Order: sequence, then structure tokens, then C-alpha cells
Amino acid sequence: MAVMRYGGFWAALAVLCAPAVTLAQQPHPMVYAYPDQSVWTARQDLEGNPANPLLGVAQALFAKAHLPWRTAALPAARMFAALQDGSANFSFLVNTPRLHECCLLSHQPIARTWTNVYHRKGLAPITEPAHLSGHTVIIIRGYSYGGLRPFLHDPTHGPALEVADSHASAFDMLRNGRADYLLDYAGPAAEILAVNPIADLVVDKLEQLDVYIVLHKSYPDAQASLERLERIAETLDIPALMALPPR
Repeated sequence: MAVMRYGGFWAALAVLCAPAVTLAQQPHPMVYAYPDQSVWTARQDLEGNPANPLLGVAQALFAKAHLPWRTAALPAARMFAALQDGSANFSFLVNTPRLHECCLLSHQPIARTWTNVYHRKGLAPITEPAHLSGHTVIIIRGYSYGGLRPFLHDPTHGPALEVADSHASAFDMLRNGRADYLLDYAGPAAEILAVNPIADLVVDKLEQLDVYIVLHKSYPDAQASLERLERIAETLDIPALMALPPR
């Protein structure tokens, strides 16, 4: 009987300690920050906000990794600030120097898109930003245009800018001759033009945008965690996940 009481004591102690051990082993949550303007699509989500097709990728990635996660859709400047100060620890983004001090990036991109120049037939092709100097260019409100931003806003060498409120209105402006060229991302532009095409439209690819997994350096075992996420990402059908209806 004494042995049974002794065993019962340790069993009870194990039960009491179990919750603390379980809590200690809970994986660190991912906070996925992303821009509140989509470079992938002109579609809206179920709440009427710009859709982010990479949410489906994140959901599949974290499900396979058994990681809890939440999201934060932010204006670009606030998103980078959140990643830099660690209040967000994950994203899918283009490789930029602003991330190098705070974050690790995957070795290979997980997705790719293009910044394109759209114009009517007969105008000179645009193969580098400098070719836009001296012209009027439509840009879309809310986009930073990444590495093109310094040139676009250069008062000496940059183009004259016309600002559109949406992808659709930008192409309406181009159709109506408000500018020589339009800068837009390949995905949203293709959706708009599929519904309302423009005759004799020419598309020049200007900037390739490779998108990487981004993980904050403060995340526990950050390098190993990133490598694990990369291995899981390689098993996903990312184009199919990005084609899912907006969440």
C-alpha cells in the first residue's frame, strides 16, 4: 500500500506540472505583416480591403509547420517599422536593404511579379527608368514602387506624375490620353485589361520583383526556423494557393 501511495504522489505531481511544461513548449507565434495595397491583384477581400493572395500561402505554410499566427495589414512605412522593431516577425517581401539589419531572408524567392510600363503603340519602349524622363507617367496612389521611388520623385530627372486612385482609373486615364505611360504591377493590370482592354496597348517589363520569406532575427532559433519554413515552402503549390478566392 505504501508503494501505491508513493506512486500516486508522483502521478499527482506529474499532473500538476504538466500544464507548465505544455505552456513552455508552445511554439512562438508568427505575426505576419503585409502591405495594405496588393501588388498581386486588384480584387478585394470579403471585407472590401485589397486582397493579399499570399495569405493562402501563409495559411498552408504555418499549418504544416504547426505554428500559431496572426496578421497585420499596414501601410508600407508602418509595415517596415513593425518588422524593424520586432512587433511583427514575418512577411513575404522583396529583398530590400531596409530588412537586412533586422531580418533573415530565404535563399530562394517563393513568388515573382513585375512592375510594367503600359503605353500606346508608337511611343518609345521603356527598358529602364531613365527612359521615362521628360514624359508624363501615371502612378497609383498608395504604392511606393520600391526601388523606383527615388527616381519617380526626383524633381530634376524624374517624370511628371499623374496620380490615379485605383488600377481601373489609371487605365482609364491612359485610355483618355492623360499621360504617355502608366506604371503598374503585372497581376492587377492583367485583371483590369481582361475586362476592359485597350487597343494597341504595349507592355514593357521594367522591374522584376522576387518575393522572399522574411523572418525577424529575434525569432527563437531564427536561422533554423527559416530553413524549416523554406523546406516546407518547397512542398507547397504556391501558384495554386495564390489563385484561391480572397479570404
